[in-house]
Amino acid sequence: MNRAKHIVLLLLVFLSVGVSAFAQAGTPAPEIDTGDTAWMLTSAALVLFMTIPGLFLFYGGLVRSKNVLGMLMQNFIMVGIITIQWIVIGYSLAFANGTSFLGGLQWAGLSGVGLTPNADYAATIPHQTFMFYQLMFAIITPALMTGAFAERMKFSTFMVFSLLWATFIYDPLAHWVWGVGGFLRNMGALDFAGGTVVHISAGISALVAVLIMGKRVGFGKVPMAPHNLPFAVIGAAMLWVGWFGFNAGSALGANGLASSAFMATHTAASLAALGWMTAEWIKSGKPTMLGAASGAVAGLVAITPASGFVTPLAAIVIGFGAGVICYSACMLKSKFGYDDSLDVVGVHGVGGIFGALMTGVFATKAINPAGNDGLLYGNPSLFVTQLIAVAVTVVFVAAGSAVILLALKAIMGLRVTEQEERMGLDLSQHSESAYVLASDYDEVVSSHSSGHIPSGAKIQSQKA
Repeated sequence: MNRAKHIVLLLLVFLSVGVSAFAQAGTPAPEIDTGDTAWMLTSAALVLFMTIPGLFLFYGGLVRSKNVLGMLMQNFIMVGIITIQWIVIGYSLAFANGTSFLGGLQWAGLSGVGLTPNADYAATIPHQTFMFYQLMFAIITPALMTGAFAERMKFSTFMVFSLLWATFIYDPLAHWVWGVGGFLRNMGALDFAGGTVVHISAGISALVAVLIMGKRVGFGKVPMAPHNLPFAVIGAAMLWVGWFGFNAGSALGANGLASSAFMATHTAASLAALGWMTAEWIKSGKPTMLGAASGAVAGLVAITPASGFVTPLAAIVIGFGAGVICYSACMLKSKFGYDDSLDVVGVHGVGGIFGALMTGVFATKAINPAGNDGLLYGNPSLFVTQLIAVAVTVVFVAAGSAVILLALKAIMGLRVTEQEERMGLDLSQHSESAYVLASDYDEVVSSHSSGHIPSGAKIQSQKA
């Protein structure tokens, strides 16, 4: 009898273990998809490629020759500044569970950010892959602003400003829009790849910066033409290529949505180049290469929030409209009197706002069931939501950037001296010169043969 009881107990134990194992098998843990991971690694590299070398070549070619290294340096060193900020605290503030306004600190120092997926954000790629893909967005956003205050900001102040802006402006805004529990996300605002988080924030902050800093020395009185247009066009082309990682990568997998975003991105850039060129041709009588390149960038900006929600036909409208509208905005800056050196406000600020609002018009669940239908598909409430999200973003980044800039102005000073500005940032901030003039060749050769390389100040002397 006792033996029978023991047999029954053993059977019950084996049965319970089997049921438990079956239950666990029925709810498998998220598994890494190698195809998705490969695409996201590639996309992260493409987004970094947008900043270095894409953005710094685009901006570097548009400034005067005495400031080209200063521009390259600001964009290049941004990678280092934001990388350490993102690892230590930025990623946690942006994406960890917290309040509806800011993430918690549980992922500070990347604690708990490992090689297994995090289902809240991407169930088929390592959590760490998602983290450093988002890092590339955090890098390029403050870098975009450098084109607005180009040729006048102290490098030491620039570094501190970038760090503070990333922490107190970018990270909270990213949490609002993309973070689990973020209040704009909960409200239903759509931003597929960064119309509000990246472009509106950079464009509006850039406007605040140039208003507080003032105009460049000689602005409106001396020529300030781009020193190397081929440089700028090469940079714009690199931005176009890298933007596929920016937008199509935001699908977070190698899937149909990525393909749709890829197509929308390319379509909008193509049509915006045509739109800007057409508007410029009508206004000034001739189309320019710089105009076509600027138009392509404007189209890429405008399609960014909409890229994962709209059809190719909608992308045509958004792209062409962005080209015309952003060109017009850039032409108006002279009437308002602010010195936005490289049209960051007109392209990124205006283009980002236009794209965010057009998302509220053209978004459709037929492209992305996780999104929403827009005004064109019978849902005007999405347009209202997008309008609210834009307004909240503008007010937040304008006020926050003003506080940071005014504090730094009082503590460190924002601008180089007039003498340093006339000399150029290359020499005054970095003691280097981008180019060796033919007249200086003999000096360089003789100095090199004697074992001494002359400083930048000895290599080249430039006029303001």
